Amino acid sequence: MRGPPGVSAKQTPELKSVAHRTTRRLGKERMDFRIRPRGGVPLAKVPLLAVATVLIAGCTPGPQDALAPAGPVGVMESNLYNLIFWIAVVVFVVVEGLLVYAVIRYRRRPNDGIPAQVHGNTTLEITWTIIPVLILIAIAVPTLTTIASAAGTTSSNGSVNVKVVGHQWWWEFDYPDLGVVTADELHIPVGTRVNLTVESADVIHSFWVPKLGGKIQAIPNRVNTMWFQADQPGEYYGQCYQLCGTSHANMRFRVFAQSKADFDKWVADQKAVPATPTDAQAQKGAQVFATGPCVGCHTIAGTKAQAKIGPDLTHFGGRTTIAGAMMENTPENLAKWLKDPPSIKPGSLMPNYHLSDDQVNALVAYLESLK
Repeated sequence: MRGPPGVSAKQTPELKSVAHRTTRRLGKERMDFRIRPRGGVPLAKVPLLAVATVLIAGCTPGPQDALAPAGPVGVMESNLYNLIFWIAVVVFVVVEGLLVYAVIRYRRRPNDGIPAQVHGNTTLEITWTIIPVLILIAIAVPTLTTIASAAGTTSSNGSVNVKVVGHQWWWEFDYPDLGVVTADELHIPVGTRVNLTVESADVIHSFWVPKLGGKIQAIPNRVNTMWFQADQPGEYYGQCYQLCGTSHANMRFRVFAQSKADFDKWVADQKAVPATPTDAQAQKGAQVFATGPCVGCHTIAGTKAQAKIGPDLTHFGGRTTIAGAMMENTPENLAKWLKDPPSIKPGSLMPNYHLSDDQVNALVAYLESLK
């Protein structure tokens, strides 16, 4: 056999032997790589680790766990999810079981000839057509009834009506029957039906409180309706679920479910005009607010600030959060927000007005006094 250029025929077998050993060694390394990556976990264990990770993550309930409902609408939707989930589990087990059976039963065996040629089976064709139809009916009927039950609003004695308006990037809550307007914090009485009309002032948003009810679109020039009810007092987290711009992830809100007495007191407090500040620093802040750019965007009852562009700040000091429920309402956080809003909330429509430290401190004192 002729060897490579410049190599004698005598050398060729030796080179072939070296090449053979090298190929075997490289092949073994490739095989080892497929089984166990160097310094890593054996690939056979990767699926087990993935399943374990999912199970561990699923065992840690969060504040927005839709499978831990706290009201009738949440219960309806959770039941629907469980129904569809178990139907899917049964379908998966049956299909995969048939697949494994077919692989084993009809595998190639020694001395097998050409298998019998079967051209169609009417019974089988009808069966696998009817079964999916029945499955779709079993899913569609409860789905449609749940959607209809959750979407309707009913005016009944004691129910609370709220107009929800999505803005980039905060939520406005207007109680038309109570004369109360607030932002990012929705207060409701426990055990009471809350009828919601949902719309948008700019782009498409999505209103969602996972523990109380399903999400619904907030669309410009369109009004959608839904309702929910909290059966337990507490604080429920909500957010926008529709990508709506740079700070979509920062468009959050809270729902506070209170006893009827506490809710009535909150309404009375919201209707009252905030007291004129007596503290010198707060008085200075009121002057900065009234003569600066703030007055062009916000409302404070009892003052000349009556703009509707930004959130209503009438009782700002009584809220627990600021900046679309991003931060706790503390003087320190408020000062950071006023100093440079876009640095806290990217894309914020409230620009950096380059306020001095004295102006910021005065505004903080004034806004925190608005209880």
